[in-house]
Amino acid sequence: MSETVQESSPSPAEPQTDSTENTETEKSEVSNTEALLVQEGDIAGDYLERLLDLLDYDGDIDLDVEAGRAVVSIDGGDDLEKLVGGRGQVLEALQELTRLAVQQETGVRSRLMLDVAGWRAGRRQELTELGRSTAESVLETGKEARLRPMTPFERKIIHDAVAAVDGVHSESEGEEPNRKVVVFKS
Repeated sequence: MSETVQESSPSPAEPQTDSTENTETEKSEVSNTEALLVQEGDIAGDYLERLLDLLDYDGDIDLDVEAGRAVVSIDGGDDLEKLVGGRGQVLEALQELTRLAVQQETGVRSRLMLDVAGWRAGRRQELTELGRSTAESVLETGKEARLRPMTPFERKIIHDAVAAVDGVHSESEGEEPNRKVVVFKS
């Protein structure tokens, strides 16, 4: 038995979309998303500026958009290390408070990233090196490696660094706040 399949053409009642319309819609969505991220950065910047004033700390606030999220950096003040704390714990808490301030104003959960005195940038570099060297060691010895517990930010950097090395992979295990990365030979 044979079947004939006929492609249907749009009826006059069905609107035809043109690729330029789709492109314009995509551009509009991208610019709306970027505008929301810029708004998040502005709200966060105002919130953090008020906080710095209350603490009587000096610092320059820089706002940016990277990888689909608002990024706010505070640099330049002598007291800023106090806003980082041991292993970035104060910074993590301050980032959460800033995200809540943004959410309160916009009604949307923010994924904004906060860096103070370049701590996150430096930590990212350290963790990338740790992830790469751990992956190479696991590749060489064949023995899995368990790293100490880390924050989600830290684990993501380790996972990315391990993924860049062929022949190994990583997984997270455990429960917060003791969740850690384990690196395995593939």
